[in-house]
Formats: sequence, structure tokens, C-alpha cells
Amino acid sequence: QLQVVESGGGLVQPGGSLRLSCTASGFTLDYYAIGWFRQAPGKEREGVSCISSSSGTTKYADSVKGRFTISRDNAKNTVYLQMNSLKPEDTAIYYCAADGPVYSGNVCYRSTALPYDYWGQGTQVTVSS
Repeated sequence: QLQVVESGGGLVQPGGSLRLSCTASGFTLDYYAIGWFRQAPGKEREGVSCISSSSGTTKYADSVKGRFTISRDNAKNTVYLQMNSLKPEDTAIYYCAADGPVYSGNVCYRSTALPYDYWGQGTQVTVSS
């Protein structure tokens, strides 16, 4: 069964950091672009970041630029989202999703969920004092 699994969420104080992980099961991520999305209560799902299969392209929502960093370690079959300087408005369930196999190693889609075939169950991030 092909699936991705998120981990690393939790409760953190404003200004703190968390690192989310997205690990693939049943397939290798080498030829997949990965996106991170989040959904807060009562709000629409938002594309946070994405990374192409080659890591040559990364994209970020304006709300997280300069604070979040996406990276991947294909040897570990894992994509990371390092989140620093967290704010209460970052509170949401965070989902990773895989798009592929892709023909281009330099393409990823941040603002739309349509290309993504495999989704995780999500991990809760709560930023609160």
C-alpha cells in the first residue's frame, strides 16, 4: 500500500520551532514532488510549501517565507518541514502529499492540491503560550 505518514507535530510556544517529517511507505520518494498543506479549524486548506523531486525548486506561502524551510533526504525516503519562529496563526493540522512519478525534477505545485495523489493523515501543530 502506497502512503505517506507525517510526524513531528505537537504543542509549542510562540517563537518556538518544530520539524515535521513526511515519510513514504511502499514507494520511494525519488521521483515525487512533495507538498505540505495545512488546515486550521473553520478555514480552507492552505498550501504551505512544496519541493520538487530534484530539490531544485522550492516554494513557500508568503505567510511562512523566511520562517519555514522544506528539504528532502531521499536516502531516508523523507521530506522535512523545519518551522521556526512559530506564531499562533500557524496552528493547524499539517498534511504532506506526494505527486508523481513526475517527468520533470524541477516542478512542484504549492497552491493547488490537484496534482497530489497520496496524502497522509495529518499531524497537529498547536502554537500557544
